[in-house]
Amino acid sequence: MELLQPSSLDGLPAGTLLAGGTEVIPLLREGLLGSDTLVDLAGLVPSGITGSTIGAATTLAELEASTAIPEALREAARLAASPQLRSMSTIGGNLLQSTRCWYWRLGEPCRLHGGDACLARDGAHREHAIFANDFCASAHPSDIAAALLALDASVRTTRRTIPVGDLYRVPDAADRRLHVVEPGEVLLELELPPVEGSVYLKAMDRKRWAFPIVGVAAARCGARTRVALAGAAPIPWLLDGSLDAAMPLPGTAYKVEVARALISRALATIESR
Repeated sequence: MELLQPSSLDGLPAGTLLAGGTEVIPLLREGLLGSDTLVDLAGLVPSGITGSTIGAATTLAELEASTAIPEALREAARLAASPQLRSMSTIGGNLLQSTRCWYWRLGEPCRLHGGDACLARDGAHREHAIFANDFCASAHPSDIAAALLALDASVRTTRRTIPVGDLYRVPDAADRRLHVVEPGEVLLELELPPVEGSVYLKAMDRKRWAFPIVGVAAARCGARTRVALAGAAPIPWLLDGSLDAAMPLPGTAYKVEVARALISRALATIESR
């Protein structure tokens, strides 16, 4: 395997892009990502927090420590991983992390691997989706993405600027991708609009540093409060209406009640602030 360290983002060589490495390296080790070339982005992607702008190479540890960003994002960063991983993981990489669905992780021929069936629907699916789960029942694992979705953030890449909500897509038979980032396209910065209050709450199987069973981010701007969910759909899910639209599988019905309780707590917290 070859490691390339280009001096510029212009004309990046073909290969797998590498930033913090906490997502790419495990996928390589598990054989889920095959690549002969790694392209190291260290020093090329902006990092740090300046006003309402966050560099995509900013680590989760830096987000957790900052008092300049909304509370929902700080708390999502704090709850996302262990201190060691937070010191390496970048916000850009976190947004594009792969599903934790065990069928996908085991390399089974599920739909995200090009197969004809979602193996979780009729198999073990306790941690899977309660929304948009017809084609693929995987649950998006990013706490950060849910927080940014509630905050109505946008992301600037080397090619365009798009709302975080438009960064993701529900997979289907025609296109099984979970996001719209094209090969060679690099996330550069995130822009946060002002909010009056925000919060992120998370239910986990372990007390600390586990992927969300359900994560709830809420952010208030004026008379409007946006609520987004992690662990509830194949993509970060903006709640439009109530949880009554959820279509849980038999083993995920409990998630609806967990989400309901967390949303109630999140909205009460927003009001108290």
